[in-house]
Amino acid sequence: MSFQDKVVLVTGGSSGLGLAIAQEFAEQGARVVITGRRQEALDEALSSLGDNAVAIAADVANTSDLASLFSRIESLHGRLDVLIANAGTGEITPLGTITEATFDRIFNPNVKGVTFTVQGALPLMPRGSSIVIIGSTASMNPGPGLSVYGATKAALRAMVRSWILDIKGSGVRINLLSPGPVDTQSLRSMLADDAEQIIQAFSEKSTLGRIGEAHEIGKAAAFLASDASSYINGVELFADGGASQV
Repeated sequence: MSFQDKVVLVTGGSSGLGLAIAQEFAEQGARVVITGRRQEALDEALSSLGDNAVAIAADVANTSDLASLFSRIESLHGRLDVLIANAGTGEITPLGTITEATFDRIFNPNVKGVTFTVQGALPLMPRGSSIVIIGSTASMNPGPGLSVYGATKAALRAMVRSWILDIKGSGVRINLLSPGPVDTQSLRSMLADDAEQIIQAFSEKSTLGRIGEAHEIGKAAAFLASDASSYINGVELFADGGASQV
């Protein structure tokens, strides 16, 4: 699992899971590129990634932003060895409260954004490259209020199963990493005042008796991106402390 001098793009890399994933690759010697919509947050994240990292502001739901992003990566590095498609969002929206704006706000980055990120990255990726798409256990068990979010993650699962056939023979692998609940600020913000109570319930459901830590998802992403998983393609790997298995 060495990434010395490998070029790694992490979308949504300025905080939470994305930043933890970027830190893992940086620690393993990669040349890391992070993206996000807010330049200030990106600049702050760079301070923890070392001298071989750059930050490029981009909204993955905007195809013009993506075109500029990949043009910049090609200019800087000439290739892309690893893509971590992490950027996305989630909201609790029970049936009866779902609006068109809410639907678009979740589907645009989570499905449209991932689709055009992967499609834009492929021309820069040589044989042996790897794409890891960050999904969620909500793809199979969304829970109340998460139907729209869960649908976006289930869509990614279907896409990956098709995409590995579309690019058969290219030497590029695509896998889906689906974390369970992970203790990040975004999770706590989404759960709002009920955060502690719900996190305790999540912990009790896990066979390990706790929810995940962001750095653990970073290591799982690095495994799927590395040559250590060179014969793994098209899977959805659940990183959830066993909760989805019981």
